[in-house]
Amino acid sequence: MRLLFSTLLALCIAAVVGVGTTWLTTTRGTELGTLTIGPWTARPWIGGPDIDPYSRATIIRNGDLPIGAGDGIAFIAKRDGRKRLLDGRCDVLVSGVTPPARFWTLTLYDNKGRLVANSLQRYDFTSQEIVRNSDGSFAIHIASRARAGNWLPTGGIERYVLMLRLYDTPVGVATRSPRDAPLPTIATVGCP
Repeated sequence: MRLLFSTLLALCIAAVVGVGTTWLTTTRGTELGTLTIGPWTARPWIGGPDIDPYSRATIIRNGDLPIGAGDGIAFIAKRDGRKRLLDGRCDVLVSGVTPPARFWTLTLYDNKGRLVANSLQRYDFTSQEIVRNSDGSFAIHIASRARAGNWLPTGGIERYVLMLRLYDTPVGVATRSPRDAPLPTIATVGCP
């Protein structure tokens, strides 16, 4: 009887630990194969056949549709260059250049992965419509109130996430440093 009780207890503990760690990794993600450049983070393996099982489970759980490994890469940013959370009540400036890519998009999402609601129904910029400086660089203002030039409205939400998708680009698994992939900087320039 004691052996049966010990076995059942061990199985229950193993099941709780297994289900708990699986839930944690699918909700919070893992750092397996993560590429970090400044405030931007990407997982180049996520759209390919060599994806780890935890990332696969996260994709299934969230219903995400990742970019294929041969098609491009997606970087996300939840913080600015000083590690401060992106706040929709503050003015944030995304500026600089992007790595070589046939096409790119910069999209504003809330923390649940939904487009940020705003009266203009403006959610993103693309490489084809952005207004650039004479040297090829750009500046995008992300703020709750209108700004001159490239402006993405936040609707005043408290937290948001930026996603930069690069299509048909050499940036990927072999990328290791900002020199390999010059990503735009993110700076909080004003906060009430």
